[in-house]
Amino acid sequence: MRDLPTSKPVLAGKAVLQGETIRLEALPEGHLLHVTGATTNEEIMSHLLAVGLRKSSVRPAGYRQWFVAGNEQLAVHQEEALADALAGRVFISDQSHGRIRIRVSGSNAAALLNKGTAIDLHPVNFPEGSSAVTLFGHITIQLTRTAINDFELTVLRSFAESLYEELEALALSFGAMHEAR
Repeated sequence: MRDLPTSKPVLAGKAVLQGETIRLEALPEGHLLHVTGATTNEEIMSHLLAVGLRKSSVRPAGYRQWFVAGNEQLAVHQEEALADALAGRVFISDQSHGRIRIRVSGSNAAALLNKGTAIDLHPVNFPEGSSAVTLFGHITIQLTRTAINDFELTVLRSFAESLYEELEALALSFGAMHEAR
């Protein structure tokens, strides 16, 4: 008899959908830290580099709020080092267990996302690095533009399958097909 449940990625069984102009994929369940307090994007990023999180990104999430996201799981010493470096100015809450990240990319990514959100995704109004908490249909997400044709959606774990299925239907309507495993 086990003492603890086995962790299973919530979108583990979901296939990548790929087409000429669209790609939909679940991202690895790495790390997602919610940072709140008196700091800046630049300060958070400099401390991320110092603790070895070079591939992590910092995303605004509201007034004095950020998400730090990455594909790798954090070692305890990395999270502690980041918290120590920012001590007295911020609070850090690990959200890795409760939120899932999904990537929508390709030349039709913005067109697909415009079917479910009211955000104006034109690159002039929502340039690379922009992030907003919004709705996709009835589901609250954080939407981030990571490149000109690349978007990342962060959603509460309990809504991840529903959102992914909605995005799958849209991706299929844009000509995507299930990728061979």
